[in-house]
Amino acid sequence: ISFALGSGVTGLLGPNGAGKSTLLHLLAGLLAPSAGTVRIQGRPTFGDPSIYRDVGLVPEREAVPGYLTGHAFVRLNAVLQGVVDSDAAADRAIATVDLVDAAHRQIRTYSKGMRQRAKLAAALVHDPRILLLDEPFNGMDPRQRLHMMDLLRSLAAQGRVILFSSHILEEVERLAEAVLVVYAGRLAAAGD
Repeated sequence: ISFALGSGVTGLLGPNGAGKSTLLHLLAGLLAPSAGTVRIQGRPTFGDPSIYRDVGLVPEREAVPGYLTGHAFVRLNAVLQGVVDSDAAADRAIATVDLVDAAHRQIRTYSKGMRQRAKLAAALVHDPRILLLDEPFNGMDPRQRLHMMDLLRSLAAQGRVILFSSHILEEVERLAEAVLVVYAGRLAAAGD
């Protein structure tokens, strides 16, 4: 697979098992490439924790401790990122993803869509230039999907690089300006 990303929304489309999540984990620096290089702003991603200052990741897997409140989870991510006013940053990120009413409830009480929004708030809390989103619309109701799509378009208009994976053609078609199609671990097509 070989590609470069610029600002805007790019959809990573492919069937389940095609390698979308693996590719996102490579870009996030969580996996080492078995061959070739993965770079963000010219720096290799694996083994360089400073890359996390530029990247916000929303993993598909649940990585949200249920005993924390949504606010505590997002604030924890702000603290880990070294954000100066972590409470204010958490409040802003939670408002951005429309989760204010549930911010002080434990995450174990959240629906799947609410947990997705909490993960997105945690990814946005340090205002990263690059967002990597793995199946971000899973579990969201239609209103939440529309809000998320509008939010991602707005973030892209501010110059952010957004890559999101999906196996649902309609999601990619409605949101992405560019599409990367992955099949069996290879880039099968790229374009609009």
